[in-house]
Amino acid sequence: MGGRQEKEQSGGNLKWWQLSLLGVASTIGTGYFLGSGIGITMAGPSILIAFVLAALGTYTVFEALARMTAKRPEKGSFRSYAKQAFGRWAGFSSGWVYWSSELLIMGSQLTALSLFSRFWFPGVPMWVFATGYALLGLLVIFIGNKGFDSVENVLSVIKIAAILMFLGIAGAALFGWIPGGEARAFPRTMGQIFPTGAMGLWAGLIFAFYAFGGIEVMGMMAFRLKKPEEAPKAGKIMLLLLTVVYVLSIGLVVTLISWKSIVPKKSPFITALDGVHMPFIPHLFNAVLIIAGFSTMVASLYAVTTMLVTLAEDKDAPPLFAKKALKKRPMYAIGLTAAGLAASIILSLAMPGRIYEYITTAAGLLLLYNWLFILLTSGKLLELSVFGQVKRYAGMVLILLAVSGTLTHGTSRPGFWGSLAFIGVIGGVTLILQFAVWKKRKLGTKRRRKAVLIRRPRLD
Repeated sequence: MGGRQEKEQSGGNLKWWQLSLLGVASTIGTGYFLGSGIGITMAGPSILIAFVLAALGTYTVFEALARMTAKRPEKGSFRSYAKQAFGRWAGFSSGWVYWSSELLIMGSQLTALSLFSRFWFPGVPMWVFATGYALLGLLVIFIGNKGFDSVENVLSVIKIAAILMFLGIAGAALFGWIPGGEARAFPRTMGQIFPTGAMGLWAGLIFAFYAFGGIEVMGMMAFRLKKPEEAPKAGKIMLLLLTVVYVLSIGLVVTLISWKSIVPKKSPFITALDGVHMPFIPHLFNAVLIIAGFSTMVASLYAVTTMLVTLAEDKDAPPLFAKKALKKRPMYAIGLTAAGLAASIILSLAMPGRIYEYITTAAGLLLLYNWLFILLTSGKLLELSVFGQVKRYAGMVLILLAVSGTLTHGTSRPGFWGSLAFIGVIGGVTLILQFAVWKKRKLGTKRRRKAVLIRRPRLD
């Protein structure tokens, strides 16, 4: 985003509770509305435990990033901190891993929007909807930032209203005030709570983490606080609110209907509302899901484009992507973003079966790799107490559990290998630049400085 907006945002006039609410609104997206359904199919009702564990792991990441931001605000946030801690290779790879994760998240959201739209038009191919939403999103990006914040605020209210609407309707159905629902009893025995065993819970953990995706963006906004030291408190309240909302809503889903009736291609909340004898409710909720999903997709478009521009400005990407052309827009960066959208559309056309599961898993894993790097960086830059170190290592263990859990299930395993492919390409490019470009430049700079010192006349 433009420097003018950055100046406006760096005024430090945000209160901690405002940051908490902003974080709740910006985090809730298709990962929760649709991705949670995949987790339920893997873990059954025990997915609720996964969400609590994911909330704990997410908080350790936010707290580390918030503390680094409060200590030294940086435009590049976690990418700049990684560079300070480990060198240029770390900042380069961290930035590109985040760019890749946002690109895949964008594709995941695009696929989710197409699935939501097929609720009304099941005969229309997914790529048709994906193309339409992609073009509309690119149009918003091209128009620019004017009025975007206010629109996003309205769409965020719609998201929260959708969840409250679901909680109200599902609760009314549970107490018999509205006819509907088939289970009407929360699972109580170990067999009912863990129908797929501990392995199912392990496999579903990645999708619980994915629902909290976006916490790193909130960490980047912590410098806007009036009192930066209140950032951890803002994160605690935000994650507490999110966890309560997630656990309550998903708990109502597995109470109203059997977890076996949930399918990955349909929002579990829509499936739960199907049993309520109010035919217009699922349609209304689906419309809200599309609006909310489009909001998060456009936010991802901004994130992926802005990250590319920032990488180019720091010479960690071709300078071309930092140049502005038509109406002072970074058209080359937008063009690469459009190419990424096109790749997502092609994938949805080529693999319509489980494309959402594959993209979502790979996106979630790339995001967690960056979170892991944030925790590693905090150990280098922050002076941590014994309890602080315990929290950091606990967060790393939870993240590694989520990553390794994808290998235990056939649905998420392809996403794991896909994420490793991204890491392999980024790592290979980083190695080439490290030894073929950056090292030579560093040696050349040292030689030039030495030559200047030799030629400088001595003062006797």
